[in-house]
Amino acid sequence: MSTVECMTWNVHRCRGRDGIVAPDRTVDALLDIVRETPADLVVLTEADGELPPYGAIIDLDRVATATGLATAHADVSLRWGEGSHGFLGTVVLHGSKLELMGGHLLDLPGRYPRGATILTFRCPSHVFRVVATHLSLWQALRAVQMRAIGQYLARHEVLPTLLIGDLNEWRPWGGFAFSEVVVGQSFVGPARRSFPAAMPLLPLDRIMAAGPAKVVAASIPSAPALRRMSDHLPLQATVLLGQGPRSRSG
Repeated sequence: MSTVECMTWNVHRCRGRDGIVAPDRTVDALLDIVRETPADLVVLTEADGELPPYGAIIDLDRVATATGLATAHADVSLRWGEGSHGFLGTVVLHGSKLELMGGHLLDLPGRYPRGATILTFRCPSHVFRVVATHLSLWQALRAVQMRAIGQYLARHEVLPTLLIGDLNEWRPWGGFAFSEVVVGQSFVGPARRSFPAAMPLLPLDRIMAAGPAKVVAASIPSAPALRRMSDHLPLQATVLLGQGPRSRSG
């Protein structure tokens, strides 16, 4: 068995509850979180500019120097463009425990641009896949987007797979979009209320796992200052790899 410590946070393009866009403040908060609970894998959403060319807004060099977390988007083919840090606002960082083996960008259907960054990592004893994404606000469109992700997964090697990001699903039980009927495998993970940050009611941010992987713990960092940094709170989780064969629909 191998464990992977994960975190996801919708940083709201570094706009705090005071309406001020302050990337340094966002980085300060991110560093505090990771110093307190080190992470092997970090998925940030709304972490690039909102409109094309989706320009970089966070100082990733500073994050790397302070934490050792490297970008998974060093290859420009894994970014929206040369001036971006990620793909449509989703940025993936990883620690030295994880070796990036390859990746793919998948455009998802919908009126508002959405996409998934699909990466394969090797940790000491397992190879696993990460699907990092920010899904639609509409339930029907989430199901269509997850169907597209499921079709991609069906064409590739069977691996433990993590689904991480702002999934915009408020139903604690996970929602139809993440079921085997839609995706070809069932993504499961604890629901922790992350939105709105000031008084969290909805578990919009998720860390879920399918097949030979399982989320064994999940929590929301409790520092009061985080409620002022974004409209979402971060989510942390421990994932155990190697839980057995994953199922597929016919």
